[in-house]
Amino acid sequence: MTQFIQLTVYGLANGAILALAALGFVLIYKATRVINFAQGEFLLVGAYAFYSAFALLQLPAMLAIVVAVIIAAALGVAIERLVLRPLLGEEPIAVIMVTIGLSAVLKAAVQVFYGTTPRVMPKFLPRGSVDILGAIVPTDRLVAIAVAAVVLAAFGAFLRWSRHGVAMRAVADDPQAALVQGISVTRISALAWAMAAASAVIGGVLIADVAEVSQNLSSFGLVVFPVVILGGLDSVLGTIVGGVVIGLVSQYADGVSPGASQVAPYLVLVVILLVRPYGVFGQPRIERM
Repeated sequence: MTQFIQLTVYGLANGAILALAALGFVLIYKATRVINFAQGEFLLVGAYAFYSAFALLQLPAMLAIVVAVIIAAALGVAIERLVLRPLLGEEPIAVIMVTIGLSAVLKAAVQVFYGTTPRVMPKFLPRGSVDILGAIVPTDRLVAIAVAAVVLAAFGAFLRWSRHGVAMRAVADDPQAALVQGISVTRISALAWAMAAASAVIGGVLIADVAEVSQNLSSFGLVVFPVVILGGLDSVLGTIVGGVVIGLVSQYADGVSPGASQVAPYLVLVVILLVRPYGVFGQPRIERM
């Protein structure tokens, strides 16, 4: 029972961070229909931007997070305008290959400035541990779950009730109709990339605190794909459910057999693709031939 509780807490923490990364993936896909293979590198850039502001410049933690979010959002907008916008109307495979190349460029840029040696960042989440039904779990994992939940709720509220959020949903449903109604599709596209980068920053900061700042953070983004496939490429709610499920499955698998967490998410991915190709919460698209 003790091990089960520990695995559950670790799985929920990892799942919450995965949901933040997957949220950015879904936001970009909903607004632009682009599958962004560089989402893991946004986590990497966000973590190193926070490390620079917090550890190197000695800024307060909250201010360092704001600085990292601004840097990542500006990078997202620049990528959308300079790299993705000229590709409007091109074949989807061309855009996908560009995002794959973009991921390599971002990772290489981080290596140029910071090298490949993992960096130790001063901890800012509460230390210590908590006893839950006899199981000792780290406090920082519980705080990470709470922070991710607040951020996800804020993004959900933005998309549901704010003017720009409604415009983003309108563009996702029918870009042509949204354009006729006076909504700037290009502006919404830039906003989606900025928000995706910002959500990745929060995820990167949480990972960096509970683990370390290193190049391995970008590989964390690979697990995003089982999350978004499980939840649905166009479902924000699905990212939360998918993140929790994949996080728990990975931890439980690791508890049964060390190393199984590297395989379990992709087994879930295969099963979901066979049963629900559009994801649990995804909407099937029917096209007339």
